[in-house]
Amino acid sequence: MSGQEAVIAECVRILRPGGSICWEVGNRVEANRVLPLDIVLFPCFQRHDELRLRNRIVWHFEHGLHCTRRFSGRYEVILWFTKGDAYTFDLDPVRVPQKYPGKRAWKGKNAGQYSGHPLGKNPGDVWIFPNVKANHVEKTIHPCQFPVELVERFIVALTAPGDLVVDPYLGVGSTACAAVKHGRRAAGADIVPEYVRIARERVALAAGGELTTRPMHRPVHRPDPASPLARREPTPPPSVRPRRRRSPAQGLRIAFRALGVEAGPDDRDARRGPEAQLTLAPFGESEE
Repeated sequence: MSGQEAVIAECVRILRPGGSICWEVGNRVEANRVLPLDIVLFPCFQRHDELRLRNRIVWHFEHGLHCTRRFSGRYEVILWFTKGDAYTFDLDPVRVPQKYPGKRAWKGKNAGQYSGHPLGKNPGDVWIFPNVKANHVEKTIHPCQFPVELVERFIVALTAPGDLVVDPYLGVGSTACAAVKHGRRAAGADIVPEYVRIARERVALAAGGELTTRPMHRPVHRPDPASPLARREPTPPPSVRPRRRRSPAQGLRIAFRALGVEAGPDDRDARRGPEAQLTLAPFGESEE
């Protein structure tokens, strides 16, 4: 707690009036007991009178560890604070499709006209983005990497081109990549040298428009109802197809290159990368 409180204080100090702080945390799990970290950390922010909590945003994802003695954890939280009451908020770039785009007003001066905003609706405070797992194109060696598209929504809505985006827990640079993709400046720090090396590679690719990320406005995948993955057969299939070998996604190739690890499409151990040597668990034990 003392470490987090010190970092939060420094973030508030360097934040310009009208700027935003977005603090993303999950839950700490110990002995099958859950401690929500956003609730624990909120008093650290509340001590700074100039901060205003604008939203408590829930990031929902659909994959992760499966629990056996409680419901599986499928969300994390982002606390969005502004420094003062005059702040940047541009909703239009992050609007999402209307549920009923053809709905029309039935009374009043706008009767007969479309009732929804032509650019889409406000995305609300529950966001659904796939988390970075296994075959996600952005996957590197970081054990709790979040998707670039999650950060993009904040950056395009809360900052202007040329603004500086700072991540005090840089990791493999997802925040910095999102910033440079949209013409913002980026800075950050991390205590794991391997992560910093990977972050440098990713940011350089993002600056050159060569970093592959999941597009921010792509809908969450829904399987084809006719796919064998979407249903269970009454009896097991007579045979199992051979496992298809895949080349590592770009995120892992970047990590391998930055760390000097060679990997081919048939090297299953190398595809996993050296994460076993780098795995950190700063927020508690697994979800089991």
